[in-house]
Amino acid sequence: MGLKWGGRKAAAFAEGDDMLLTKRKDLSMTEGPLFGKILIFILPLMVTNLLQVLYNATDMVVVSLSSELDAVGAIGTTSAFLNMVLNIFIGFSTGANVVVARRLGARDDEGASKAVHTAITMSVIFAAASMGVGFLVARPVLALMGAEGHLLDLALKYTDIYFIGLPFTALSNYAISILRARGDTKTPLLVLSMTGLMNVGLNLMFVLAFDMSVDGVAWATAIANATSALVLLLRLSRDKGACRFSLRKLGIDRSSFRSILTIGLPAGVQGALFALSNMLIQSSILQVNNAIVGEGARFNPVVKGNAAVANLEGFAYTSVNSVYQGAITFTSQNVGAAKYQRVKRVMACCYATAAAVAVLASGTLFLLREPLLSLYDVAPAAADSLEQVAFDTALCRMMYTWIPYFLLSTMEIGCGILRGLGRSLTSTVVSLMGACVFRVIWISTVFRAVGTLESIYLSYPISWGLTGLVLFLFSVKNLRHLIKTKKSEEELLAAAGR
Repeated sequence: MGLKWGGRKAAAFAEGDDMLLTKRKDLSMTEGPLFGKILIFILPLMVTNLLQVLYNATDMVVVSLSSELDAVGAIGTTSAFLNMVLNIFIGFSTGANVVVARRLGARDDEGASKAVHTAITMSVIFAAASMGVGFLVARPVLALMGAEGHLLDLALKYTDIYFIGLPFTALSNYAISILRARGDTKTPLLVLSMTGLMNVGLNLMFVLAFDMSVDGVAWATAIANATSALVLLLRLSRDKGACRFSLRKLGIDRSSFRSILTIGLPAGVQGALFALSNMLIQSSILQVNNAIVGEGARFNPVVKGNAAVANLEGFAYTSVNSVYQGAITFTSQNVGAAKYQRVKRVMACCYATAAAVAVLASGTLFLLREPLLSLYDVAPAAADSLEQVAFDTALCRMMYTWIPYFLLSTMEIGCGILRGLGRSLTSTVVSLMGACVFRVIWISTVFRAVGTLESIYLSYPISWGLTGLVLFLFSVKNLRHLIKTKKSEEELLAAAGR
């Protein structure tokens, strides 16, 4: 029951009157060797995601060239809050990915088409609602996290512009998830490469030519995301298969909505609460910073050092997350095709690949730490200077989170396998208890007693390892149940045939 695309030529995308045509080979996820196909799927996806992180990193690199000393710290301060909002869309787009992939695996073209248009409609509605709420709560949330004075003003300027572009960000995420569900990771690579270069160019123009700071990079990101959304939708509108987008078909199909909601809501809630726990950690980092330089300081070195490493860490995380996306899609299609034994091989390939990717990515970043940090204007300086405090903060986070980074891969792949198996709620509950609740308790007890950066960062690898172990055990348990159920059905059918 492999997914067949018939060797068609797929129209890739058009900008203006020009059209780029690409040839796309069949990628049957339910038949044949697995490891090579997983690599074929995740490598373009990984490059796409890395380019996105690279272009996002240029926001902070370019803004460090502005006259605002706290520009890097301001953007870093907003990341946990903005991720809380963005993770909701990513969660629901994961639901769309699973539902579309399953229906394609089962050769249900009509159902896949309904899921596609329901997902896109959902993205517009949810984005509009989130944009309105974001405008209202940004100031009190950032202030509650500990941002004050000039740092708060800069952070608010960045978030307000970010929320203006939120509908386009949501549309891009959903369109990409639909393309990935059908095995197409090349189109997002092409589109995001193009708009990413646009983002970099706009960053440089707004900051260097127009003397803007956080507002300049925020507008550059919004414009680039709007372009991505429009081009990706145009690409889907030219599709010849079940994922073809049509304005006339936009609407909510109840069955598709429930299915996407069942998988996407737990994923979205999990992402949002993860970000909420990171907001608590960001607040704790601000406490350490204020203990050193005082509240309302013009320069916040701990915030800046932490923000620089968190931004660099995005390269390692998105590399591992690309394997997570592959785990979801391959598991979903094979579950849709009722090939449960094959899911075992998917698990083995994805766990091994993700661990190798995590070690390679975090190790490379660690070896190149000094030149990379210098891009954010974080470098060794005179002893006891604020610049040295920023550098020491960066090194501290690297030591406690990058060296044991392979533990993160176990948590990511465990989540992906469980979601592909249709156990999104189980994945969410385990992840929230093992990571979010654990971190909240850790910050409330260990950090409160010790009060050091080391005590904050240590919570990450411990939570990754514990959560990853439990997710693996649940994945094995649920897969065994599916295999046993299938055998029981086959035995009943055989008995009826006799």
